[in-house]
Order: sequence, then C-alpha cells, then structure tokens
Amino acid sequence: MGRRNKKGSPISGWAIVDKPQGLTSTQVVGKLRRFFNAQKVGHAGTLDPLATGILPIAFGEATKTIPFTVDAEKQYRFTALWGEARDTDDAEGDVTETSDVRPTRQAILEALPQFIGTISQVPPQFSAIKINGERAYDLARSGEVVELTSREVEIFAFALIDIPDADHASFEISCGKGTYVRSLVRDLAQKLGTFGHVSALRRLAVGGFDETCAKPLDIWEELGHIPPASQHLLPVETALDDIPALAITSVDASRLRNGQAVLAKPGTIRVLDGVEFSLDAGVDETVLCCHKGDPVAICHFRRGELQPTRVFNFSPEGNPDVDYART
Repeated sequence: MGRRNKKGSPISGWAIVDKPQGLTSTQVVGKLRRFFNAQKVGHAGTLDPLATGILPIAFGEATKTIPFTVDAEKQYRFTALWGEARDTDDAEGDVTETSDVRPTRQAILEALPQFIGTISQVPPQFSAIKINGERAYDLARSGEVVELTSREVEIFAFALIDIPDADHASFEISCGKGTYVRSLVRDLAQKLGTFGHVSALRRLAVGGFDETCAKPLDIWEELGHIPPASQHLLPVETALDDIPALAITSVDASRLRNGQAVLAKPGTIRVLDGVEFSLDAGVDETVLCCHKGDPVAICHFRRGELQPTRVFNFSPEGNPDVDYART
C-alpha cells in the first residue's frame, strides 16, 4: 500500500512574528501553518498570552535548528506593578496578597545587582513545566497546590528603564535559557519588602532574531498568500549564525546526508565566507557543514570525525531557489 503524502507544502525557513497580546504561542503557530499551508511548523520559546514581541516560527527543515534558538540569549522589556501578588505572577491572575509599600528608585537600583549573574529562581506555579507528566498550570487551575523546585538561570544584564509612577517600574533584561520574568519580578518585589507582578511584557530579541526582522501577524497572513511562500522566510541556517560553518566537498556532503561520518584532520583551517577557524582535536565542536553555500548537516567534530546530528533534507518544491543539480 502506497505511503500517503503529508498534508501541506514542504517549505523550510524562519518566520519571525511580532506576537500580539492575547494569543498563545501555539495559536500563533496554528495560524502560520494555515497562512503558509505548511507541513511542519514549530516555535522557539513560549510567550505567555499577556506577552508581545519576538516569536521565531520554524518551518520544515528549520525545525531541526530550534534547539539552538531556544538556547540563545533573550532580551525582554517589562513593567512591574508593585503592591500586589497574583497567583500567576502576572496581570491575568487573582490577587493573593497586597502591600502598601512602594520601593524608591534608590532601593530598586541597589537591589538589581543581586539579580545579575547566575541566580536561583522558582518558576511560577502557572507554568508549562511538567510534574509527573502533567503541566503545572493544569494542576494549578484544578486547585492543586503546585510545588516547583528552584533552578539556576543566567541574567546577563538587568536595567531600570523608567518609573512612570509609584506603582510601576519598567525594566530591560538580557538572560539565558529557562528564565521566568514573572519569577524575577516576584522575587525582586520580595527583596524590596513588597509584592509585585508583571503587568506588561515584551520580548525584544531571541538570539539573532530581533524587531528588525519581525513582522506582525497580519503581514504574515498577507505574505502567506503571495507565492512562492518560501521566498518570504529567512534561511534555515539563520538560527546557526553563532556556530562555525565548514565548506565540504560533494562526496562528503553525500556521506553526511546518508548519516555517515566524515574524516576531518585536527588543526586544518577551513574557510567559508571569509571566516577562518581550526578544528581542535581536544574539543567537541559543533559545526554547520555546507556544500556550495547550502546547509547539509549540523555535525559534532569528535576524534577526527565530523559526525552528523541533524541532516537537512530539502525539497525543491519547498525551496525553489536552491539548485539541487549542484549537489
């Protein structure tokens, strides 16, 4: 019996959405899938319905690069509302405690350095973390007491931007994977002797994706109706700008596509796009292998071999600009 074709078009690439408030990340993915009639879609980093800003959406082969984007540095701008604790740690939850204390600018500035570097934070009980196979937010909504363990996260920068009034303060942070802004505001408020929650949140950047390459949802809907749709997407390898790119031969490209390792001598200098680097025998290096400028595979360099961990399988239908005869 013949194998049925997957529904939709096999397009590949990245769409950077400026997510509007009120939609979940999953809902945005569903809309992009429909706009582009795409076979395979995923997102890199959940944004709460309250939040707006950068939501990278991966199509087709770009989904294989999602882990690199999820692990990338992120930037946020947010507003803290002082004097109220909420069960969700943001404006969507119910008020659980109140305080008349309002922190001064000086008190805030003195507290911020304590939240820079490697810090420990307990995620909000209304989060997507799984507990015995169930999402924490589902357990919390059902009335269960959710107890989550603390985890270490990296805060690279934490700056006070504005104090529009005594009840509010706006901040910007740069942070690593797994950081919860809601927990950060909750803990900062406690350090300042009050309660607090996030009243507004916007993600400014995820790795190399920022507001300069983002488009609102309605613009993506229009582009999805202008063929060929894949021409409106950023290339798959855009998410891999932080790892070395290695030029390989057609023979090596064929081997990698078949899941076979390729020999590479340590210390050999390879050049691609004018960037030089060396393969160190003592280092486990992640490398993007390319043939004539087209991505072939993400590899680990181990013990003198390039071992493929993610192999790209592009479809001419989904990537009309690629000359497949060259490979």
